[in-house]
Amino acid sequence: MESLLSYQRYSKTMQVHLLRNAGNEVTLTVEYLREAPSFLKLPLEHALRASLLGAVLVKYKRILRDKLLRSKNPASDLNMIKDDTEVSGGWRGSPGPSSDHSSGASSPLFDSGLHLNGNSSNTAPSSPSSPIANEPKYEKRWLDTLSVPLSMARISRYKAGTEKLRSNAFEVLALDGVSSGILQFYTAQESADWLRAVSANISDLTLQNMKMANKCCSPCDQVVHMGWVTERLEGAGSSQIFRSKFLALKGCSFYIFSTPPVSTLDWVRAEKSYNLCEVLFKVHKFWLTDDCWLQANLYLGLHDFDFEEKKPYCFSVMVSHGKSHVFNVELGSELAVWEKSFQRATFMEVQRTGSKTYMCTWQGEMLCFTVDFALGFTCFDSKTKNVLWRFKFSQLKGSSDDGKTRVKLLFQNLDTKQIEMKELEFQDLTGVLHCIHSFIAAKVASVDPMFIDSQSVTRRYMYSN
Repeated sequence: MESLLSYQRYSKTMQVHLLRNAGNEVTLTVEYLREAPSFLKLPLEHALRASLLGAVLVKYKRILRDKLLRSKNPASDLNMIKDDTEVSGGWRGSPGPSSDHSSGASSPLFDSGLHLNGNSSNTAPSSPSSPIANEPKYEKRWLDTLSVPLSMARISRYKAGTEKLRSNAFEVLALDGVSSGILQFYTAQESADWLRAVSANISDLTLQNMKMANKCCSPCDQVVHMGWVTERLEGAGSSQIFRSKFLALKGCSFYIFSTPPVSTLDWVRAEKSYNLCEVLFKVHKFWLTDDCWLQANLYLGLHDFDFEEKKPYCFSVMVSHGKSHVFNVELGSELAVWEKSFQRATFMEVQRTGSKTYMCTWQGEMLCFTVDFALGFTCFDSKTKNVLWRFKFSQLKGSSDDGKTRVKLLFQNLDTKQIEMKELEFQDLTGVLHCIHSFIAAKVASVDPMFIDSQSVTRRYMYSN
């Protein structure tokens, strides 16, 4: 089938449509640009072919991006493409036969893409009658100038060490330190599309690494979730410092790493680790200026709004002795995943543990205080093991503490219906209170699984009408 396509008669969209549906041979009428040969460093007789392919490739790049976003298989590398004809990415000419590096299978991130070269069926063939048919061919093909491995890679939209958000740009940093540099896009939508595509591939590859790690771990020591975040640290004076950290929820612990664990020994080299029953996850508020929520922004982070937090997707993990860690993620969808993962990991740990016992003082005596998933609260003598009092979770009606060591627990007596106050003193009050919260939340989730979802701050507004 032979089609005649005039460059000026049809729109660019129609040109791409006609090219897609054309037969094996397509005759194109193009405009000759005299300056093109010197710009492309090609002989004059190849100018016509260069200008033709240059016009077609601009549209094919958009097709590549759309196919990438629709692809279900995670890409293992982000390939940076150098372009001799466009600043934003493309292809260059090279004489002679294609090399093994570029004429073979396409790179993983462009496995749905199109390669234009002399040996490809997608290249417009020269007519047999053409006077240049027997001359050396200049191939058009994608050339990778930089390949960034996406396994355990991280993304940053912020200027290094600051709260300043880059406009329509982000950076990809590989586990081995290779950086993509600052990737600048023309529009916020284009930046969000690529950010989502790269982030999805990193998440899929991280999930694959988790599955491989879990094959070597016992059922009670499985990895629930892990990934990169940015931690906010207090600097000198009132200044703030931001550092990239790698978090993991595994077995009974919450881990903080400076670099991802890649071997079994790395898990014991974490910067810090905490028992999941004794930490409390909290999502920070991220109200917009008009006091309303924006679903699209929560998922994609399309705009730089004036948030209450300069880094909008923040969460805290409160740990023992009143300390806490403040973290930030790049996308609202990541924030929802971390919230769900903490709830799941804590629930699993409470069910595995069954009970936690702490030393305390009550009425001047050293006692043991136990939080039990089945029985509730029990206080007994540490020496004789005699039970002094016991209450179910449902009998706890309130509590108050001094923020240091003492807590007052208010229980309702089932017989008298009266409120009984038990004042206890703990060495690590925060850890005990977090443990009580974890066990009560797990108890509620076991009775009504939908209740926990209804309390989720991020999912409530991501999936609301």
